[in-house]
Amino acid sequence: MDDTNFAGPPVGGRRLTVVFSQLQHAIAAEDYGSFRQAAHALSIKQSTLSRSVQLLEHSIGVVIFERSSGGVRATPAGRHFLRMTRSILEQVEALTASTRAHGSGEAGRLVIGFCTSLTAGNLRATLLDFKKLFPHVELVTVERSRTRLTTALRNSVIDVSILTGDPQALDSKTTPLWSERILAVLPSEHPLAAREVIYWTDLRNQTVLLSHYDPGRELEDLLNAKLISPDDRPRIERHDVSRGVIKSLIAVGFGISLVLESDIGANFSGLVYRELRDGTGSSRIGFSAVWRADNENPALQNLLKLLGERYPLGPVAP
Repeated sequence: MDDTNFAGPPVGGRRLTVVFSQLQHAIAAEDYGSFRQAAHALSIKQSTLSRSVQLLEHSIGVVIFERSSGGVRATPAGRHFLRMTRSILEQVEALTASTRAHGSGEAGRLVIGFCTSLTAGNLRATLLDFKKLFPHVELVTVERSRTRLTTALRNSVIDVSILTGDPQALDSKTTPLWSERILAVLPSEHPLAAREVIYWTDLRNQTVLLSHYDPGRELEDLLNAKLISPDDRPRIERHDVSRGVIKSLIAVGFGISLVLESDIGANFSGLVYRELRDGTGSSRIGFSAVWRADNENPALQNLLKLLGERYPLGPVAP
């Protein structure tokens, strides 16, 4: 930036032109009280610094320093000028640092949409890691249904969505991430609560409460796939409420529900979680990241890099 010119409005009939390095040289001269010492500190010749300050004084039409054999001292007008100059240089340095940080993704803003729990699990851990690595990025989280997240992504309201399954979004990119086990959540006094593991066939004759919000619909589809015969399927009640309200209904005896393991962190008194299995083992649902192909947000690129490092193999197979 030493060769940067600042051209201002005409002063006294002539246009003001100041070289950035001249401002730096003047500040150094005031700090050291000597052109010789300031030049030494800046690793330049004393004559170069002295000439630079003279050109600056000529440009602004003000004598900044009183010279003497003992060094230099700012004039009253010079002190005012140098005080303002320090403020300008500090702002320029801050602007430069901020611009570099934004360009490298170390600062800025990143909006992440999701439809799962943040109380535990991989999404929570990923966001905590990202915040530690990039503390100056404003991280905004948005919990919505899959449909609303898809619309928000299409309209560039959010930068990336973390969704269950393998979403196919037009003009977007997708990468598989992790998978989570499916658990049954039920009252602690429920007969099935005495078991360490619950099988899908154990859900026969139960009332299963599901939210209309994701991943409720996906869990219902999986339930129907696991229990093909309608006679084996439980009674399903769909509620237009959050997962938290569903758990409140379970606690007062309205039924049981299915959740992903990241929901374990949301503790409700009187509820227990049990893993759901079939003959081959645990049942799981995968997660993917979805983002617009034309999104050039550097902070997004850093998040995607982190996700790639944390989950290089994608979800664990069901």
